Amino acid sequence: MYDEILEKLSHSKFRSSFKLKEKDKLYIDKKGLETIKSHAKDFISKRLAPAFIKNDGKQTPTKGHPVFVAQHATATCCRKCLNKWHHFPQGTELTTSQQDYIVDLILEWLKRQL
Repeated sequence: MYDEILEKLSHSKFRSSFKLKEKDKLYIDKKGLETIKSHAKDFISKRLAPAFIKNDGKQTPTKGHPVFVAQHATATCCRKCLNKWHHFPQGTELTTSQQDYIVDLILEWLKRQL
């Protein structure tokens, strides 16, 4: 289901530069994918889902958690990138199904990195 978008993203020099480091892989192994999915849901609901985000474009660090790395790799790091790559309009709250899509895409990218 995510093959097409991940293929497109792989052609972006910036997006394809993100890879999980060994410590990220160890963290995922220690916590388990269900916990990582829970973290992703929390990050997305708080940092991406609101219609207006005060620090949009700067709300997602590039490191510090595997989900953050995945967000940059999958262009789910800010509303501008979500609009450009996934055609989710800015200025409207993300729906539950949009949030689920983002989380599932992040998890798919993470699984492929492992």
